[in-house]
Amino acid sequence: TGYFSFGSKPAIELAARLIELAPNSLQHVYFSLGGSDAIDAAIRYITHYHNSMGHPQKKQFISLQRGYHGSTALGSGLTGLPIFHTNFNVPNANQHHIPCVYPYRSSMSDDPEALIAESVKSLEDKVGELGADNIAAFFCEPIVGSGGVLVPPAGWLKAISDTCKRLGILLVVDEVITGFGRTGTMFACDAEGVEPDLMTVAKGLTAGYAPMGAVMMSDEIYSGIADGNQSDAPVGHGQTYSAHPVSAAIGLEVLRLYTEGGLLSNCNKVSPYFSQHLHQMLDHPLVGDARNRGLLGALELVANKETKQQFDPSLQLSERLARIGYDNGIIFRAFADNILGFAPALCFTESEFDYLFERLNKTLDQLLAHPDVRKAVK
Repeated sequence: TGYFSFGSKPAIELAARLIELAPNSLQHVYFSLGGSDAIDAAIRYITHYHNSMGHPQKKQFISLQRGYHGSTALGSGLTGLPIFHTNFNVPNANQHHIPCVYPYRSSMSDDPEALIAESVKSLEDKVGELGADNIAAFFCEPIVGSGGVLVPPAGWLKAISDTCKRLGILLVVDEVITGFGRTGTMFACDAEGVEPDLMTVAKGLTAGYAPMGAVMMSDEIYSGIADGNQSDAPVGHGQTYSAHPVSAAIGLEVLRLYTEGGLLSNCNKVSPYFSQHLHQMLDHPLVGDARNRGLLGALELVANKETKQQFDPSLQLSERLARIGYDNGIIFRAFADNILGFAPALCFTESEFDYLFERLNKTLDQLLAHPDVRKAVK
């Protein structure tokens, strides 16, 4: 492993390849061990940047309710899911949340522009409350992932990016889940031409074959840290296994397979088939909503389709669904609020989707056959 001035050829080559693939604004890479510590590193680098640039008052961070930004001591406070806060004394006093875009549960679900405008106003209001001169950065996922795969209207991320630029605050896009072809483009930012100040990635960087994450940053951020430092000491952040050469070598091959190996093109080929079958699940008595972008999707189960009433938590549907699904040969993410998350491999074929949805229908039918569940359905 490298330390301070030492590195390895695979890590150097991987950094160069990431810069080629990432939005043009991102020109520098720091390697972490995964997504959580990539967020942690981003927070530290942003803090260092503002201090180095003579703006020590910029310490307030904003993120989305239901968003997920890891479970480190710093990142868990940006995460907008209460389970990651309980008994951990987070969020910190300088960590704030605004509502996420949740089309299915919004009164404006049929008006994408209104949803976007409402979200922009929430950010503007929070910045106004805290003072733009005090804001360190705004963090967001292009699609809220662990909070329920909440797919915003097309154009939302661009509107948020434009708002951050207008208000003079840094934008950090967390692509740990959406990155590397998951939504149809190499990064979700690409679909709307968004060029963030920083971006975090992990998961798809090595396809899970080895631990690795990364923070990518703009020239402005990098130069502010490197040149604005008031001492000759190196920047005091790093980990023993950052940029591990084995992980980096795996990452290089994985990136090759996304492009030369055809995984990204296959994702775009089969995504309509996935979306079609996902939305056909709306015919099932338990399914209230189906949503996806590319090969990232979800089904939301409700007790009453007309009112969108949720099931009583005492039924523990998520736990029961996960068990039944596993027995039927499928694995999906069963969130606590009865949302089923799906992230099929980019190499999935139509026949494999047929298998998935046949087993999923069977799983939901078996759940509905339980007397207490059938009684709860309105």
